[in-house]
Amino acid sequence: MSDFTDASTEPDANVSGATPAPEATPEAGTALDIVVLAGGISHERDVSLRSGRKVVDALAEAGHNVTLRDPDATLLPYLAEHRPDVLFPALHGSSGEDGSLLDLLAGLDVPHVGSAGAAARRAWSKPVASSLVRDAGIAVPASIVLSHESFRELGAPSVLRVVQRALVGDLVVKPASGGSAQGVTIVASPDDLPRAMVDAFTYADVAVVEQRIFGTEVAVTVVDSGDGPQALPPVEIVPTDGVYSFQARYNAGETTFFAPARLDAEVSSAVAEAAVLAHRTLGLSDLSRVDFIIDSEGRPWFLEANVVPGLTETSLVPLAIEASDRSVPEVYDALVRNAARRG
Repeated sequence: MSDFTDASTEPDANVSGATPAPEATPEAGTALDIVVLAGGISHERDVSLRSGRKVVDALAEAGHNVTLRDPDATLLPYLAEHRPDVLFPALHGSSGEDGSLLDLLAGLDVPHVGSAGAAARRAWSKPVASSLVRDAGIAVPASIVLSHESFRELGAPSVLRVVQRALVGDLVVKPASGGSAQGVTIVASPDDLPRAMVDAFTYADVAVVEQRIFGTEVAVTVVDSGDGPQALPPVEIVPTDGVYSFQARYNAGETTFFAPARLDAEVSSAVAEAAVLAHRTLGLSDLSRVDFIIDSEGRPWFLEANVVPGLTETSLVPLAIEASDRSVPEVYDALVRNAARRG
């Protein structure tokens, strides 16, 4: 089991500026000029800033020259003029995960760590990702997808009656895009469903209502530094209050993590295979995190895939890396070098 203590302070909004790297050793190879992107204007800005700081620290420790920048109006002219060796996006939410910025980076012909824009769009839309993964043979919870417009036009009471007839038992209501559990509600009583819909529509114009799967929540990090995607040990998530909410994700002490997860070998292998299959099915590259619920029969149920997973001091990817007997700087170094080779 791994315990986190959050001793960091909240980063400020000005994230431009270079972090000097220690002198590179021959073993570390040639230092690369790397720009880490963090911040943005999404609901997850603060989390992104925390991820970005951690990535900068790790890459500097690996011997690289690292600059941290916010994706504001100065970014594209800066990249066109300075042309770093590699970009490392640590942008959560629409700023970095809906594919728009990634398409622009490709247009500038600057290598970056992570998926291409088209793949990011597939994963960003939870209904699209679930459909593709289901077609690949991975279990996905039954769901109904509702746009805000149809919810209003068809009448909320009538819509909710159909939802409750089609999906029995406890439900999960969530925005069709976004991360960090923002706008996500566990619905155990029909009386709570209307409010849950309102909360989801606060974050996106489309909401997903899905049947809740009870079991063990795990996250599987998939890394590909040039030898094909490999699943790191799954991380088990045990929130203090039973729900892995935004607060439980980013406040130290509110969640206990087990890395590797407390699964028998057969189940651990099955969820690892499912994560790599989901990664491949969605066309993801370099780094992803795929989230599952393992039911009482040991079957993994796909929840979502993250193309720019959290990399903060309380995030799951660093835990998985440590459980794989590698260091975070070592893995990030391999990722940026692979991106640089791709050119």
